[in-house]
Amino acid sequence: MSGKYVDIPGSGTHELPPLLVHWAAEHAPEEGACDLASIMPEAEDMIAAGGAGELQFEQRKFDLALQLAEQYKGLLANWSWGDSVLEWIRQCEITFESEDVLRKLLHPDVWPHASRASFVTLLMEKGISTHGVALECAVGMRLAFRQPPPIDCVSSQFLLYLNSTIANTAYQTWSHLVPQAAGLFPPERFHFDVWSVGD
Repeated sequence: MSGKYVDIPGSGTHELPPLLVHWAAEHAPEEGACDLASIMPEAEDMIAAGGAGELQFEQRKFDLALQLAEQYKGLLANWSWGDSVLEWIRQCEITFESEDVLRKLLHPDVWPHASRASFVTLLMEKGISTHGVALECAVGMRLAFRQPPPIDCVSSQFLLYLNSTIANTAYQTWSHLVPQAAGLFPPERFHFDVWSVGD
């Protein structure tokens, strides 16, 4: 098992900066009515009028709009986590640069070099609580979008079928740009805190 980890001289634990998780996307003021109004046309396009009565059609449209709005909130939660993780990686790079023992572990390439995926693996191996957010997809979503896309710019097909695929593909492409032999960071050699930050 230890063969997959990089060899860090000594036996001490290295302190990394805290991971500051920004929850602005999830705890934004409730704008459900506005979100639903923006997404209703998408929901209507997805439902065939068929032989259903007007009341039944409106109920189905409303239910689908609620589902799409929930999917969008999930997208924002993923993007927010991914943004927080990438910022944390930047802070970790500064820490690594300031310690002789750690400096040689990072390639001096332009950020975000794919070898930085080792930090994402470190987070997963430390078992941090993400409240159901998959870190690889979260980072992939942030790699795909510099800013969270507004709800009216996101299609229903993207929300229901494509966002996890695109996020996963973005992460896998990024993380596999370097050989797996690059090595991972041994989790027992690093300590950091995770703090929730409301904006």
